[in-house]
Amino acid sequence: MERKEYMADTNTKSAPAPMRGRPMGGPRGMGRGGEKAKDLVGTWKKLLGYCRKYAAVMVIALICAVAGTVLTLAGPDKLSDMTNAISEGMAPDTEKLEEIVGAVYANLSAGGADLTIDGTVISSADQQQLLTVLGGLDGEDTSAVFEALNELPDSVSGLIEPSIDMNKITEIGLLLVSFYALSLILSAAQSWIMSTVTQRVSKEMRSEISRKINRLPMWFYHRTTTGDVLSRVTNDVDTIGQSLNQSIGNLISSVVLFLGSFLMMLLTDGWMTLTAVLSSLLGFVLMFAIMGKSQKYFTRQQKHLGRLNGHIEEIYAGHTVVKAYNGEEEAQNAFARMNDDLVKSNFRAQSLSGMMMPIMNFIGNLGYVAVCVVGGAMALDGRISFGVIVAFMMYVRYFTQPLSQIAQAVQSLQSAAAAGERVFEFLEAEEMEDETGKITDPGDIKGAVEFEHVRFGYENSDRTVIQDFSAKAEPGQKIAIVGPTGAGKTTLVNLLMRFHEIQGGEIRIDGVSTKEMTREAVHSLFCMVLQDTWLFEGTIRENLVYCSEHVSDEKMEEACKAVGLDHFIRTLPKGYDTILNDQINLSQGQKQQLTIARAMIADKPMLILDEATSSVDTRTEQQIQAAMDQLMENRTSFVIAHRLSTIKNSDLILVLKDGDVIESGTHEALLAKGGFYADLYNSQFEQAS
Repeated sequence: MERKEYMADTNTKSAPAPMRGRPMGGPRGMGRGGEKAKDLVGTWKKLLGYCRKYAAVMVIALICAVAGTVLTLAGPDKLSDMTNAISEGMAPDTEKLEEIVGAVYANLSAGGADLTIDGTVISSADQQQLLTVLGGLDGEDTSAVFEALNELPDSVSGLIEPSIDMNKITEIGLLLVSFYALSLILSAAQSWIMSTVTQRVSKEMRSEISRKINRLPMWFYHRTTTGDVLSRVTNDVDTIGQSLNQSIGNLISSVVLFLGSFLMMLLTDGWMTLTAVLSSLLGFVLMFAIMGKSQKYFTRQQKHLGRLNGHIEEIYAGHTVVKAYNGEEEAQNAFARMNDDLVKSNFRAQSLSGMMMPIMNFIGNLGYVAVCVVGGAMALDGRISFGVIVAFMMYVRYFTQPLSQIAQAVQSLQSAAAAGERVFEFLEAEEMEDETGKITDPGDIKGAVEFEHVRFGYENSDRTVIQDFSAKAEPGQKIAIVGPTGAGKTTLVNLLMRFHEIQGGEIRIDGVSTKEMTREAVHSLFCMVLQDTWLFEGTIRENLVYCSEHVSDEKMEEACKAVGLDHFIRTLPKGYDTILNDQINLSQGQKQQLTIARAMIADKPMLILDEATSSVDTRTEQQIQAAMDQLMENRTSFVIAHRLSTIKNSDLILVLKDGDVIESGTHEALLAKGGFYADLYNSQFEQAS
């Protein structure tokens, strides 16, 4: 895989380690609003490429969104037809009246007999009354015309009275209901498909990140905070999922609705379209101006929120230290400053963004007023029908509403691209070399370990930590590694475990270079007890037999008795089945006893102890030391110790300074030599006195 230069987020703090050293998530709800991607198009190409297996169903979802929007757009046109049918049915049939008047004139000219029209007989007297009423009318006086219609004879009124075509109304109504119902079904299908796809994509992305974590070299974690990695697994993947689920579908629907409503308005009436667009233009200018202003405040809001949460994490994790040094006032003052900054940026961001909805309402209402005024004038002039005004009122809403949705969708796409850059940056980070073809089963290991001219320096550092280290350990020997802080003691055992790759020389186990074995094969040969204990949330039994198969209760209890922990465990509510959580308070020494018992249960060919008894009292240390001596019988053991009194019985003591072995030998030989080791030992003896 192409190597990517990975840069950790400098604003992200590492989550504080919990009581037992298990991972602890950072604060949720810390979105990345306002952050923009460096390469929006390129990142979205990667995201869509990542989703290519779901391309077919995503296309179906988008088709559903488009089809649902098109059906919604067809509604106002049909509603206009319904309105026209109702308005026409509410007025007298003037065309029929003109037909009757023409027939009456012709009939009277022919002799004036009774006249039959559509099965209704109009007598001569009714014909004369009709002509008398209509003859005295002023065509421009509308009220006089309607009053005169009431004076018409019953035979004529029955033919021209208002009549609404309910069959046509019912037909249009059912068609509208079917349009909106089908639009609802399509929108629901689109939402369900996209929700399913995004959840699966998010699951696969988290799984790939989890697998990636195990393929990254150790130096990666030395320059990357825990909080940054957790943020990529949780917040960034969630942001991507939400954007895929909502933004893409909403963006497509909004664009189709915007363009479709504009097209439908143009097809219906050009002047009314011009009225609607001009009335909305002012509001759009205000909306985009506010969006440009509020963006920077949202960015500040997220930055101040991150600082405040980081401060709270630090103060909570170090609460005891704060109390001990009377730092409450200083911590409170710092919190108050950060809180004030957050309030100011949050107030400005929310105030400006809160104006969006009133502006959108203003745009819609202004459009309604303009459409009603201009449409009413055109309807009185006979240029449009009343139904067109009703349709345009809906089209104005469809025209103005999508713009705010489009703006929000674009902002969400930018946030998703920014999150995607972080995720893909992590997934494309340099991995450990492929180990296909290397030894996976070392077989029966006796425990002969040889360091030959080992040289090592950390990644991206010019300093060489291990200069030219050579040593040899025979099977079953206890090798002690001592030296001042920074001499390279822990680095040495990390190289032995292949947590880091050496840059020169060889490390051999039973004559086989560790480079020829897979890392998992090397790890299977050692059990480690570190100064920093690690326990996870689970039962004591699960912690003790971690990754060890077919462990009997007897073996587990014997290990706990050997380290002096069995009695304490039996005093707990459920004994070995007690769940370790925040309610079970274990001392640091008890945690270390648990990890030592775990190493005894693992029962591997070689053993590494890094200050394993540093957190226990002297009496417990003596008990554990006896158990460890028993455990180290016939096993090659590497012991890192600062208290030199604990490694007097070592078969070989290696004294490190500045990455080199400056002395080696037994305890007595080194004391007799009177060199660096003797000075270290005597200084501790004097301190103890």
